Amino acid sequence: MSHWTDQLPQHARDYIAGRTLDEVECIVPDLAGVARGKAMPASKFATQKRFFLPNTIFQQTIAGDWAEVPGDNYTEPDMILRPDYSTASAAPWTADVTLQVIHDVFEQTGEPMPVAPRNVLKRVVQLYADRGWSPVVAPEMEFYLVARNLDPAKPIEPPMGRTGRRAAGRQAYSMSAVDEYGPVIDVIYRFAEAQGFEIEGITQEGGAGQVEINMQHGAAVERADEIFFFKRLIREAALRHDCFATFMAKPIEGEPGSAMHLHHSVIDSTTGQNIFSDPQGGETATFRHFIGGMQTYLPAAMAVLAPYVNSYRRYVRHFAAPINLEWGRDNRTTGLRIPVCDANSRRLENRLAGMDCNPYLGIAASLACGYLGMIEEREPRAECVGSAYRGDEDELPETLGGALDIFEDCAPIREVLGERFCGVYEAVKRTEYTEFLQVISPWEREHLLLNV
Repeated sequence: MSHWTDQLPQHARDYIAGRTLDEVECIVPDLAGVARGKAMPASKFATQKRFFLPNTIFQQTIAGDWAEVPGDNYTEPDMILRPDYSTASAAPWTADVTLQVIHDVFEQTGEPMPVAPRNVLKRVVQLYADRGWSPVVAPEMEFYLVARNLDPAKPIEPPMGRTGRRAAGRQAYSMSAVDEYGPVIDVIYRFAEAQGFEIEGITQEGGAGQVEINMQHGAAVERADEIFFFKRLIREAALRHDCFATFMAKPIEGEPGSAMHLHHSVIDSTTGQNIFSDPQGGETATFRHFIGGMQTYLPAAMAVLAPYVNSYRRYVRHFAAPINLEWGRDNRTTGLRIPVCDANSRRLENRLAGMDCNPYLGIAASLACGYLGMIEEREPRAECVGSAYRGDEDELPETLGGALDIFEDCAPIREVLGERFCGVYEAVKRTEYTEFLQVISPWEREHLLLNV
């Protein structure tokens, strides 16, 4: 057994124990959260200490085009990739014995590559650490299982269940609804166990074929790594049973969208105490300031939390989606919710992030808003009591283009996330948005072709 395998987490060592490791996938998440990298024989991986990829992988759009970044010389220099062995995880869907290893990305000077999403999140976490804080995150992942769709012009349909009928919507928390696609859920559990992931729970959401997975709370980077791995895991589990898993924000017309709810708390790095609670168990000023930062800066972060044109179709009144920046206690109509919890676990749930966002960037942007609120001592508005859907204020951007305009103009958010990252991200997203605007939709053909 090669010496490098001694650095692997226990679940990875257990997976390859007594077997010949065939292949290692050297991967990094790009701006969309897609795994980029290279696969190689395990014997080759064992002899190399670093790997290379061109920096343009972070300039690729979701459609496969390339954004023009101001000031770029377009020589495609290599970045240096170094394995983070703590992330090593099984790829149990492969035919041979394979491990995935997330790599950290560096410039040739040795500095962290500032556009790499994992480095963006590490940058934000370090800002917390510099003040003696450690952010804690607990994500909720919503997604749809859908029938195989080979024609982009055809609407997406729910999957066929074990009863021979298509999954039905408006069956939130129904155990029978989950049982309809139980074989897929079983594979998800099996893959997760092989990868060392612990699932808090799986529930049926309100959409037809819509599922939610709750994950344990923990350190920000580790939770983002887990979501990154989980999205691939879930897609592979669905393919085992002749359906697709999609993390689109709004895949099916008339059904609720899919969110990545982010529960945030912050720990004092020295004492281990939750800084959102005082010694008597009450809420601290710091907690209020965290909420105030969310209300102040989330509009500028929406381009990261809702990164595609489809993302904005999720924000529909009464469709289990937040359309505001109100905060409330145990109130799911607000964009910012304080769940029922004791003083030690006091936290804020950001309900705005879509499941289509890059988990590293979504968590980084959300934490950035709270961080700015704490250091600027931003006070929140009064608590929303009752339905937040009654408000008429348009606080959030309604399109990707509008979100990018706010993102471009918000100096504090750009400083926290890093100006170089923000420049590349904005260029990629504006390229995607421009391409979308050239597409003529079926609605336009149906209603405008002969009527205007």
